[in-house]
Amino acid sequence: MSPPPRDPYAMRRLMLLRHAKSDWSLPGQSDHERALASRGRKAAPLMGRYMAEHDMIPDHAIVSTAARTRATWQLVSDMFPRSPPADFEDRIYEASPREILAAIARAPASAQTLLVVGHNPGFHETANLLVGSGDRRMRECLSEKFPTAALAVIDLDIDDWRAIGRGSGRLERFVTPRAIDRTSD
Repeated sequence: MSPPPRDPYAMRRLMLLRHAKSDWSLPGQSDHERALASRGRKAAPLMGRYMAEHDMIPDHAIVSTAARTRATWQLVSDMFPRSPPADFEDRIYEASPREILAAIARAPASAQTLLVVGHNPGFHETANLLVGSGDRRMRECLSEKFPTAALAVIDLDIDDWRAIGRGSGRLERFVTPRAIDRTSD
């Protein structure tokens, strides 16, 4: 006898997007107010276009309040056919995995696909904490490095964001701007 059909709403998708490359050229500028570098202003729309072309448009976004994350979000979401609602969350700035997971747990229940735009080292640590399965090579790439403007797409067999936990996710893809540039040549 086959198992009963799986409830399609029991699956959630979490996308972690690290901010694009920031500009370090202004001495004395606070870290929170650093803008995007030229390379970042090119990478963010590239990632947004990739997400739109691959049907990875979030239902909701949580974005750090840092200038570089807000700018990354704007350039990414400009590539979407519709811009999803976003919460700008100060607690994502310089956040630990615990704080990032707490922000995710507070996401709207209606959001099946959630995008969080933030920073390292918290994002790298959070992604590695959550991913329990997926393509081995992709997981190895993720465990090595989470570059600027990289996107980790993690599928979770949960029906509530509060159920997210260690090893609960499957890494569906891990994409960097450099990888997209190579494939579009």
